[in-house]
Amino acid sequence: MPGQQQQQDEAGNNPIPACIVLDGPIIVGAGPSGLAVAATLQQHSVPFTILERSGDIADLWTNRTYDRLRLHLPKAFCELPHVGFPPDFPTYPTKHDFLRYLHSYASRFAIGPLFGRAVTRAWYDAPASLWRVTTTATATTASAEATSTEYASPWLVVASGENTEVVMPKVKGRDRIAGEALHSSEYRSGERFRGKRVLVVGCGNSGMEMCLDLCEHGAMPFMSVRSGVHVLPREMFGASTFGIAMKLLKWLPVKMVDRFLLLVANMILGDTAKYGLKRPKLGPLEIKNITGKSPVLDVGAWSLIKSGNIKIVPEVESFSGNGARFVDGNEMSFDAVIFATGYRSNVPSWLQDGELFTEDGKPRARCPSNSSWRGPNGLYHVGFSGRGLLGAGADALMTAADIAGRWQETQVAAGANISSV
Repeated sequence: MPGQQQQQDEAGNNPIPACIVLDGPIIVGAGPSGLAVAATLQQHSVPFTILERSGDIADLWTNRTYDRLRLHLPKAFCELPHVGFPPDFPTYPTKHDFLRYLHSYASRFAIGPLFGRAVTRAWYDAPASLWRVTTTATATTASAEATSTEYASPWLVVASGENTEVVMPKVKGRDRIAGEALHSSEYRSGERFRGKRVLVVGCGNSGMEMCLDLCEHGAMPFMSVRSGVHVLPREMFGASTFGIAMKLLKWLPVKMVDRFLLLVANMILGDTAKYGLKRPKLGPLEIKNITGKSPVLDVGAWSLIKSGNIKIVPEVESFSGNGARFVDGNEMSFDAVIFATGYRSNVPSWLQDGELFTEDGKPRARCPSNSSWRGPNGLYHVGFSGRGLLGAGADALMTAADIAGRWQETQVAAGANISSV
């Protein structure tokens, strides 16, 4: 059973945060990755503790996504280990469908995260062979317990995800925008922008879909494009583009599959460069493997770009009052600016380990391998492979199995020690 150790400073007062020593691993994050690890550990009868800074599971999906969001891949590629989606769910579940699935998943495996625990520091205590994780209580903590608590375990699973903190571009004059300015994490619906000229900075899946949503709500969207982007149809020949790619990759090299995808995409969509969306030199899957950046899977925005309802503009050079100046020298006025500029991991801000993660919060070994999810001294990461929910599920299975084997060894050793007394 977990033990709690009270500590004091050298003067014997001002108690240091209580340390709770755990039997099983500490999992940071109660999103899909953390839930997948917990469920699989449950299957192995291994105890665990999930630390979650928000007040509910899947905080990103619950509080920082737009209303019309659907999974961009078919549900078959987005299932967590052990439990599939209900058969009556659509091929591309809505965000509300997905949240229902996650809550049912957590309930099925009796997963009860400790909510309102924001991890502020995690480090490896080599003499004790333990990971020590310090948390601070957030506003969502519903108890009067200490504001700071330390947890200790031989194993630490980082499952806080690649999308923890918003990324805002460093553009001159951004702080002087007179109209409404927000990050895509704050966007819910285009209704509030009806009749307004809206600049969307960013042309990924979120930026494209927000432009579509703005159009459908009577707004006038302009999408700022900084660099090349691959736009692919969501389906080819009546099947998922992603599914086709996965099947082809079993037999063909990435570059050959990329050539096929682009050939078909050009047949279906036409030349995207004619409308301001130049394709990068590298293929979509090659870019995905190298950077983790996904191609855009079109769900309707492309036809509105071709019709001129969504206007493509260059990279923003600076903002001034109600206007934006672009790198081509043109200036335009807008009522609102939405920054669809993505997220980043916050792991470097609290994990004191320079081996598994880089300074920008990405694992040093991005390429899928048998050990890319495992670091030194019982440190693991799940959901950082750049392969979305599919990769998170695979990481979770391997991580939980590895921890289960080591946990069983400790139980056998503990039993042997008791018998020898």
